[in-house]
Amino acid sequence: MPKPPRAWQRMLSGRRLDLLDPTPVDIEIEDIAHGLAFVARWNGQTAGDFAYSVAEHSILVEEIFVRQHPDVPVKWRLAALLHDAPEYVIGDMISPVKAAVGPDYEALDERLAAAIHIRFGLPGQIPKWIKTKIKRADKISAWLEATQLAGFSVEEANKFFGRVPNDLAASLVLRLRPPIEVRAEFVSRHAELMEAL
Repeated sequence: MPKPPRAWQRMLSGRRLDLLDPTPVDIEIEDIAHGLAFVARWNGQTAGDFAYSVAEHSILVEEIFVRQHPDVPVKWRLAALLHDAPEYVIGDMISPVKAAVGPDYEALDERLAAAIHIRFGLPGQIPKWIKTKIKRADKISAWLEATQLAGFSVEEANKFFGRVPNDLAASLVLRLRPPIEVRAEFVSRHAELMEAL
């Protein structure tokens, strides 16, 4: 009988994360921040000297989410920061690739997300109304990234991501930073939110 393929990954923290059956005890914020700081959005097709990372994107989504919903409880701000956290091990696939991979990708993403949420005191499943609000912030972030970094025209970005309020489009200028800086900011923001819970 053939040996089953390895389905776990060793993290820099020393944790061994089982990708098929992840548990909250094997998840550390430093591993998430490190992984996300080195995962490029847009398959790396962004202008600049550094890739625009998923960690940078996550920080931006949380900022947009808070601007749109300033009175939202801290736990949902944390959910916004962690909205793409599973990508620290499964990477960031552009939407056309996710569609080609099919439901297996989504199932893996959901299992990892649930373990991450539980690890940091959130419900395994984020309420749909919160997910919808975070998704809107995510689309605004994608629009900003598309127009400022990925070579999209405003018309193209409007078509794929929807229109962005003028105040956000004008006030949020994206900047590329070394992964080590983004990693540190992600960990710091996570600590602030955890302390405020």
